[in-house]
Amino acid sequence: MTELMDEKENNLHFETLAVHAGVEPEPVTGAVMTPIFQTSTYAQDGVGQHKGFEYSRTDNPTRSALQKSMAALEGGRYALAFSSGMAAIDTLLRLLNPGDHVICGDDVYGGTFRLLDKVFGRYGLLFDFVCTYDLAEVKAAVRPETRLIWLETPTNPMLRLTDIAAIADIAHDAGAWLGVDNTFASPALQQPLKLGADFVVHSTTKYIGGHSDVVGGVTILNDTNAYEQLKFLQNAIGAVPGPMDCFLTLRGIKTLSLRMEAHCQNATKVAQFLADHPAVSEVIYPGLDTHPQYELAKRQMKGPGGMVSFLLHGGEEAARALAANTRLFTLAESLGGVESLIELPAPMTHASVADSKLAIDPGLIRISVGIENADDLIMDLGQALKAL
Repeated sequence: MTELMDEKENNLHFETLAVHAGVEPEPVTGAVMTPIFQTSTYAQDGVGQHKGFEYSRTDNPTRSALQKSMAALEGGRYALAFSSGMAAIDTLLRLLNPGDHVICGDDVYGGTFRLLDKVFGRYGLLFDFVCTYDLAEVKAAVRPETRLIWLETPTNPMLRLTDIAAIADIAHDAGAWLGVDNTFASPALQQPLKLGADFVVHSTTKYIGGHSDVVGGVTILNDTNAYEQLKFLQNAIGAVPGPMDCFLTLRGIKTLSLRMEAHCQNATKVAQFLADHPAVSEVIYPGLDTHPQYELAKRQMKGPGGMVSFLLHGGEEAARALAANTRLFTLAESLGGVESLIELPAPMTHASVADSKLAIDPGLIRISVGIENADDLIMDLGQALKAL
């Protein structure tokens, strides 16, 4: 089913879209919330005569509502939901052919690097990993066979920013697509399609769902031909979310705007506390004027986000001790939930890049700042730092 954003949604504010886009009262009972259509198949009036749904791998009403909501939030025409963010990226890469070349950022999620380097590299795709915030380096990496430039902004875990509009120009001049993983920002803070990107991908597990209780992914785009190809692949491969997963993600979306405001406010306070602490050697956060792309962050994003990375003077040993001694910050992978998390990317989320040029400083700490009271979070980090 083609998921076109309703024209009446074009002029609504983001907060309103988050509550209403893709969601209408269920016609039979009038239920305000989109029902969980927990079914694998659908009755047909005759052979090949159905009501738009025939099998839930192909389409499901709860998933359709989620897709329409995400298309509206990113300002796109189409959206396709997947069982995880990695499934969304995997399916997108299948638009390419052996011999095609991909330029990818050199600071990306470890799972993304693993998929590109260890999986698709075996099937004839060619990859270069470059600093996407360095426009000259991106231009130098372009080849005649370049078909896709892939970037994260902010990146995971170094929180570097890339000028999306500038990279879109480079990609399109080369006859290539630009894909942006927008997971760290969410559409509440950044909408890459409006800056020239061709594809936007999210791990909806993170800020979109927002409650650490569901795994999912989504791709949003405007091009009808690419959408039809991806829709075919979504059905053919079958890495789709179940209706309960879609329902939980839709529920999370309703508070996305409010949550992102709280994440940004808390992270700014926490980042400043860390920057002022004598045990901390470096803080990386787009909301601090010490960030190298601070001006780009103000221009390209509506807020600096809820992710903060930092280093301690004591290196890896101190970082491990800190992560073990926080009480409100839970030591765990993932991010973007209402609760605050802490991790060391090198041995955890980015272990797959350990032997590559993307290797992470083993002492780097990454925190996902939740929506608790900022003073409590600062107190928790303060006592853990004091224990060092």
